[in-house]
Amino acid sequence: MFSTLLNIVIPVFAVVAVGFAFGRRQKNPDMGFVNLANVAVFCPALVFSALIDNPVSISSSWPLIVAAVLVILIPGLLLSLLTFKGLERRTLVLGGMFRNTGNIGIPLMMLAYGEDKMGAIIILFVLSNVIHFSLGLFILSHQAGRWQWLKNPIVWAAVLGLLLADHRTVLPDFIYTSAELLGQISVPLMLFALGVRLSSGEVGDLGLAFKVNISYLLAGSLSLLMVAWWLPLTAEWLQLLALSVILPPAVLNYLLCEQYQCQPNKMASIVLLGNVMSVLTIPIVIYLTLTFF
Repeated sequence: MFSTLLNIVIPVFAVVAVGFAFGRRQKNPDMGFVNLANVAVFCPALVFSALIDNPVSISSSWPLIVAAVLVILIPGLLLSLLTFKGLERRTLVLGGMFRNTGNIGIPLMMLAYGEDKMGAIIILFVLSNVIHFSLGLFILSHQAGRWQWLKNPIVWAAVLGLLLADHRTVLPDFIYTSAELLGQISVPLMLFALGVRLSSGEVGDLGLAFKVNISYLLAGSLSLLMVAWWLPLTAEWLQLLALSVILPPAVLNYLLCEQYQCQPNKMASIVLLGNVMSVLTIPIVIYLTLTFF
C-alpha cells in the first residue's frame, strides 16, 4: 500500500516542484499566454474527451452532483460564522469554498481511483468552475457579472460532451482523437503552472494562514459527513468527494482576490501554506479512502 501511495502522490507533486523550481530560476516568468491556452483550449478539450470516453448519466448521477454542490456551499456557510482578526469574511469564505479541483484534484483522483472515474471527476471540476465564476465572483463583488460562467469554455465543452457521449457518430472520429490529444496537454501543464504560480508567493503571518487552513479542513470534513448521511452515495463517489474536500485552496482564489482588491497578500499566504500542508493531508486521505471505501 505504501509504495502504491508513493506512486500516486509523488508524480503529482514532482511536476509541481519542477514548475516551482523553474519559476524561482526564471524570476517569475510570464505564464499568461500558457495559462490562457490551457483554460481556453486544453482544459475544454480534456473535459470534452473525458465525458465522451466516460459517459455520465445525469439522471443516475444526481446524488454526486448534489453532493458536489453541497460540499462547496456548506463550508461557505460554516466559515461565514467564523471571524479571524485582520481577515475579511469574503476572503475567508472564498478560500474555503473553492479547492484546487483542477490542478491537483484531476491528476490525483485519476491516479488514485482509476481513469474509469474520469467522467465523475470532470463533473466535480466543472461544477466547481461554474460556482466559482458565479457565486464566487458575487461573494467578492456584488457588481461582478453573475453570468461570467457562461463565458467559460470549460462549461460549454462539458455540455457538448454530455450531449454527444451517446451519439459519437455525429462527428468523425478524428475530432475526438484531436480533442483527446489536446486534452492530454492540460493536466501536466496545470501542475507545472501551479508550481510556477506558487514560486512567486510569499508566506506572511504563518499563524493566521495555518488557522485558516485548519478551519477549511474541518469545514470540508463536516460537509462530507453531512452529504454522506443525507445522500445515497456510492463508495466510489465518496472517495472522490473525500479527496476533494481536503484539497488545498485554489490558486484562482488568489488571482480573483488580486483582481477585486480583496486582501490578495493574505490569500496568497493561505493558498501557499495550504498547498504545503496538502503534502501531508492528501496521502493520509488517499490511504484512508483506498483502505476503507
